Amino acid sequence: MRRHTDWPKRFMKKILSSAALCLTAALLAGCHGQREQAAFTVPEEFDTSRNYEITFWAKNDTNVRQTDIYKQAIADFQELYPNITVNLRLYTDYGKIYNDVITNISTGTTPNVCITYPDHIATYLTGDNVVVPLDDLFSDEKYGLGGSELLFTSPSQSEIIPKFLEECSIGGHYYAVPYMRSTEACYINKDYVEALGYTLPETLTWDFIWEVSEAATAKNADGTFALNGQEVLIPFIYKSTDNMMIQMLKQKGAGYSTDNGEIQIFNDTTTELLYMIADHTATGAFSTFKISGYPANFLNAGQCVFAIDSTAGATWMGSEAPLVDIAEESIIDFETAVMPIPQFDPEHPQMISQGPSICIFNKEDPQEVLASWLFTQYLLTNEVQTAYSETEGYVPVTSAAQDSAEYQDYLSRAGEDNDTYYDVKIEAAQLLLDNMENTFVTPVFNGSTSLRDAAGELIEEVTKSIRRHETVDDAYIAQLYEEQISLHHLNETSASGSGMVSLGPLPITARVLLGCLAAAWILILLYLFVSQMKKTCKKS
Repeated sequence: MRRHTDWPKRFMKKILSSAALCLTAALLAGCHGQREQAAFTVPEEFDTSRNYEITFWAKNDTNVRQTDIYKQAIADFQELYPNITVNLRLYTDYGKIYNDVITNISTGTTPNVCITYPDHIATYLTGDNVVVPLDDLFSDEKYGLGGSELLFTSPSQSEIIPKFLEECSIGGHYYAVPYMRSTEACYINKDYVEALGYTLPETLTWDFIWEVSEAATAKNADGTFALNGQEVLIPFIYKSTDNMMIQMLKQKGAGYSTDNGEIQIFNDTTTELLYMIADHTATGAFSTFKISGYPANFLNAGQCVFAIDSTAGATWMGSEAPLVDIAEESIIDFETAVMPIPQFDPEHPQMISQGPSICIFNKEDPQEVLASWLFTQYLLTNEVQTAYSETEGYVPVTSAAQDSAEYQDYLSRAGEDNDTYYDVKIEAAQLLLDNMENTFVTPVFNGSTSLRDAAGELIEEVTKSIRRHETVDDAYIAQLYEEQISLHHLNETSASGSGMVSLGPLPITARVLLGCLAAAWILILLYLFVSQMKKTCKKS
């Protein structure tokens, strides 16, 4: 009888104990699948008696000057540290770097140093101690930023532009340093705008862009376009539609995602924007890079009025562009204007800050990691930063490089030639420098890459459907949202009003806690039921 009487108490203790364990597990779990990376212990001294071989993965398009800068930086670094060999591997696309890193994580063959994006790093962090947290390396007195034992002049942490460094912080720790930064610019055939009877405003607006683009669709009796006399004209082409959607939502003050990874993009404002894009696609006023081709090619051939692309793409834009992908005889002569992207509210401009960062992958040998960190810092020196920024419309990520006499001299010589001092390229870089306070970065979490892909595909799918003469209505939009949620695993959604609102993935801490609470309540109810049954049995 006594054992029977004590059972409920012991059972209740087990319930509370289990609930406490669940709560502890929930609190220890990282959000969105990210795992806490073990802090890196910086060696007291760098062992120069040993030789190290590190791999460096970087991205390069067709700009051979960038390759030369990488090679020169490696050569100069190896003169300072002859016991460190840096092997360069070049990729043509950041997506390919991302895919290869993901593949190599599983085999333990990641590179030592990699140029990538913070969105990608957030996914790398789902592995165990894959990426090195840089906090302690930043602050190390000897080998940290501006450290006393470095054989070169490294920027201090305060000299890295705060807005750029902010993007490299994930979950309260730094997992990267910025390498170069850019934003988006609107490259304009000013002659065409004026031929249509318009004058470029001080600040571009979406209304202006759409109005001029619609006017440019007028045709002659023979079917050619009145503006250029050609059979081809796409007045407005956008390169990165993910950025297009993200920036439109930001300008509208509408949801995209929260810092903790709640997906908010499937909302009424997104629906309104998609209808607006559909309307202008239907008239032939708008298209995208993925559907029609590279905006610079159309702009330079006189087949486009407005081409939006990264400021880093400025060397391809304009009649005198040093880098072109079309035949010389196809290029027309026109005046190129470089302006910030169009705004919904010109008084409060918003534009995205983007660009590659550098992360370091963990290895068993801390000396090898330190060697990787030394090379990473070298890429932040004034010489490398200035040289690389001069190849395209990037800007250096440190105030030391931006304020240097060499860089200021470079900016002051816009238009001296159509190569190093190509005016469109320097104007694009100056655009970002002048609008630093108007830039923003998107939240970084495991899944932010998928969300970005979905943002662009919403525009791409609507544009393709209109060009195929398919009906885009509420039912179409609802189905499109469901498809993107499923395709990119953006989890649960619920209907809210006329649009779909994604609730997004709950943090794993919340999911575990809710599960534990539900289990605890079930056990408590079971305990009460058993107790009541015992009382009933006693009475009978």
